[in-house]
Amino acid sequence: MTVRNLDALFRPQSVAVIGASKRAGSIGEMVWSRVLHGGFGGALWPVNPKYDELDGHRVMADVGDLAEPASVALICTPPATWAAIVHRLGGMGTRAAIIVGEARCDEDRTAVRHALAAAKPHLLRIVGPASLGVVTPALGAHLGAPSCTVKAGGVAWVSQSNALTNAVLGWAHARGLGFSHAVALGDEADVDAGDVLDYLASDPGTRAILLELDTVRAARKFMSAARAAARNKPVLALRPGRSDPVDALYTAAFRRAGMVRVDTLDDLLDEIETLGVGRVAASDTATLITSDRGVAALASDAFAASGDTLARWPDDATEAVVNALPNATPGNPLLLGDNARPEHFGTALELLATRRATGTAFVVHASTHSAPAAQVAKVLCAQQKFAYRGLLACFFGGVDTATRDALHAHGIPVHTTPQRLASAFARLVDYRLGRELLMQTPEGLSARLPESIDAAQAQACAALTAAEAGQVVDTTTAKLTGDDAARLLGHFGLTVEPKESAERVIVDIAVELHDDENFGPVFRFTAPSADGVSPPMRSYGLPPLNPVLARDIVGRSPYAHLVPAEPSLVALTGISQAVCDVREIVGLSLTMRVFQTRTVIVGPCVRLARKRSRLAIVPYPRRFEETLDWHGLRVTIRPIRPEDEAAHSEMVKGMTADDLRLRFFGAVRSFDHSQLARMTQIDYDREMALIATITDEHGSMHTLGVVRAIADPDNETAEFAVALRSDQKGRKLGRLLMERIIAYARTRGTHWLVGEALRENTPMIRLAQACGFTVTRTEDPGVVGFRMALDEEVGDSRA
Repeated sequence: MTVRNLDALFRPQSVAVIGASKRAGSIGEMVWSRVLHGGFGGALWPVNPKYDELDGHRVMADVGDLAEPASVALICTPPATWAAIVHRLGGMGTRAAIIVGEARCDEDRTAVRHALAAAKPHLLRIVGPASLGVVTPALGAHLGAPSCTVKAGGVAWVSQSNALTNAVLGWAHARGLGFSHAVALGDEADVDAGDVLDYLASDPGTRAILLELDTVRAARKFMSAARAAARNKPVLALRPGRSDPVDALYTAAFRRAGMVRVDTLDDLLDEIETLGVGRVAASDTATLITSDRGVAALASDAFAASGDTLARWPDDATEAVVNALPNATPGNPLLLGDNARPEHFGTALELLATRRATGTAFVVHASTHSAPAAQVAKVLCAQQKFAYRGLLACFFGGVDTATRDALHAHGIPVHTTPQRLASAFARLVDYRLGRELLMQTPEGLSARLPESIDAAQAQACAALTAAEAGQVVDTTTAKLTGDDAARLLGHFGLTVEPKESAERVIVDIAVELHDDENFGPVFRFTAPSADGVSPPMRSYGLPPLNPVLARDIVGRSPYAHLVPAEPSLVALTGISQAVCDVREIVGLSLTMRVFQTRTVIVGPCVRLARKRSRLAIVPYPRRFEETLDWHGLRVTIRPIRPEDEAAHSEMVKGMTADDLRLRFFGAVRSFDHSQLARMTQIDYDREMALIATITDEHGSMHTLGVVRAIADPDNETAEFAVALRSDQKGRKLGRLLMERIIAYARTRGTHWLVGEALRENTPMIRLAQACGFTVTRTEDPGVVGFRMALDEEVGDSRA
């Protein structure tokens, strides 16, 4: 996982087009024309030995003739030339390249491998091959061959399909909609969906991400990036192929990552309107405002079909509407009457704005003589500021281009039917609910497993050794069944019973674990049809699970309303804990038998091996927790969790303005929710943040300090940073935290730990030196660097 050098793709300062051409229909001509006429304001250099000049630009005969390295190179030449071009570009300092041409045969695919090898020493990133390109409309950067010029907007488009990308760009262009970025990934030889999601997660110009993909190539990386992005902004995914046997697994993965899956391209296109234009808060409820009873009925039906809820008005809202709009029928939907005038819509918005219980405002209108659509739209633009949770509009028959553009300019999305409006809102609500699941951090491996579990693992290893010695067909696995499996699962709170029971069984749920080649360990749950007619319920789940995540799975069962959920939640959590803690478990099958008041395990079979794939989602690393006495306080040092956001905000407020400036290299007043979420909702595979906390006499938790380390994708180098509440300075808390992050980085096998500080930050410099860091110079004279070798071999080789 890395966003290294992706800024060159998304914020280029100069572009070189290798193979630029004037030959009509050639890749070089299409790419050069689009870059030239897209409005890019940076330096633009064509390279082709066949020309001296192209459209007023001097043409370089060779890459080596460039006066300076280009931020991005667009490679439009045959595959046999790719490796040499990439090698030259990397040596010059170019940080990214887009290969537009396709790799059609084995020889071409060999050329791709050589190009990647040539790029690696220079850390040059490659998009493609077979990429339509990367577009950043705000800069006029159309890097590739998109079918049209793209307008700037707030939604990013990321796709594995060139044809679909062109279709979507054209659709949006015709409707005056735009994008923050548009990326056609091509064959994803280097830069893939996970890398792009990771970059867009922190891109301030991107309010939402629309993703179209067929296959996830690196599930662990993708899940990490998707979760990071979805914590900050809506991520909607379209995956074609509902008949694909693994499609249900993708649905579970998207949901676990906090993404909202959409079923059709129409749904995804609607979100370009909803998310790219407006800033709509997805409250649970909404108020419909219209003038016509028939329109109100259609809109209400659409909301009901989408699972949306119309708000219950408080009494004072009804009273206010009656007083200000005597001809209206108060309630939800709010009927303004057949003779309603445009200003009545504005009055309704203003009245409801202060009553937040009325939810998000939706104006659904069919043009009338007394309230023409253009005049109503004008009032909505003027009164949009009163819509507390945003404003969405639906105009039957649409509006003219000027009216549509005016609504867009005021952040008001416009839909053509109530059904599309309701569905778009339902997806926003789904995103909010998905973010609640993202907040869940199931615990992982405990500090010390019970000895009996260790014995079970030893038994498993003995069984594996015996199997290997016997040279049976399956020489890599062993099975635990009967009492052996029961003893192992019993340590995780699971009750294993024989199949015979006089008690009435509500349902038997088959639970299987298999080691998916992409997503790693995955649960599959199968329950029989509740009505005897529908097909069996099948769903997937990715460990680790906790009761909240387990409830999300159980709640979708047709049997959920028949029994209390708690026993099943405990059972699912226990099964997940066993899989997470005993890493030799590569397969599992059992029946989760649900009775009226309890849930037990029947017929467990546990398959073990010496090695299994990594979990796609890393559990909360409980093993790094410790509690100690420090300066008369009982301090707990542990990895940060999402629920630490409030305490983290309090810690930041407890830092002086100067301390904040020294830590963040500039003036900082405060952090908003999105920034705090990035600090507290981390992926423990790619980042670690250890916090020191205390609990006061009232039971409230307070954060005193935090230290972080973020490793590069090769785990060669990790960058650290430390921050302390200002009243804790001088008490050696920084040293306490630094020692632990150094030890953590060593356990991960990281070779170097590095950091930076302002040269005037003498306390930080002294702390780094005391911990064993070497102080180094940086390119910025006002900043010093810190560097520590974490293993002797690296330290000796680079001394």
